[in-house]
Amino acid sequence: MGAPVMKDGRESGTGETTRSPLGAVLPEGRLRAGTAASAGGDMPLLLALAAQTSQGAAGWAAVGLPQLGVLAAESAGLDLARGMRIDEPGQRWGQVLATVLEAVPVVLVGSLGPVNDQVARRLAAVMRRSGSILLAADQWRGAEVRLRVTSASWDGVGQGHGLLRGRRVTVAAAGRGAATAARYAEMWLPGPEGLATPVHGQHDHGPDTDAAGTAVAQRRTAMHLVG
Repeated sequence: MGAPVMKDGRESGTGETTRSPLGAVLPEGRLRAGTAASAGGDMPLLLALAAQTSQGAAGWAAVGLPQLGVLAAESAGLDLARGMRIDEPGQRWGQVLATVLEAVPVVLVGSLGPVNDQVARRLAAVMRRSGSILLAADQWRGAEVRLRVTSASWDGVGQGHGLLRGRRVTVAAAGRGAATAARYAEMWLPGPEGLATPVHGQHDHGPDTDAAGTAVAQRRTAMHLVG
């Protein structure tokens, strides 16, 4: 039996459960079932949000995200064995997305085209009925929580050279209902293993690289491509 996983955390490469720093900016530390959230165009943020939200879920899917890197997704904590991707959903992407939302609990969505009121209402109804969560790479009409990276700097580069160890960011989240009040949190996104990790204090000058690469090496698997 594997190590337990918290509702807003994941199992680390050492077998310990680590808490996702994204919980600090989400209402009650997580996204509600049957709702949508947006990542403001930041791919590492989208992947970290997907990794947190899909923990314990039966599976996840990516629709209209041909730029999604398999290694980046795996490093962020997504279980590729439970993932499915549809890179080109076509002109009837609304119908494709509705079908996926009916069957898959966590769905990542790229830029598929204009989302008019009719499509937005239909997809919202599907999410409420199925309890699935939609994670938009950029903006999404009707998103309950809107996240974005407001500042970012890479650690490990000095005098024009060096090994990138992590990206220190400030993430802001706002939205509707319990997410009305804006929240902010600093974190490493990604850290040296590709995961979102907390900034431990004001004088934290870099992520811990002692176990970098261990968890990634243990998670190598395959991903299902549809279409």
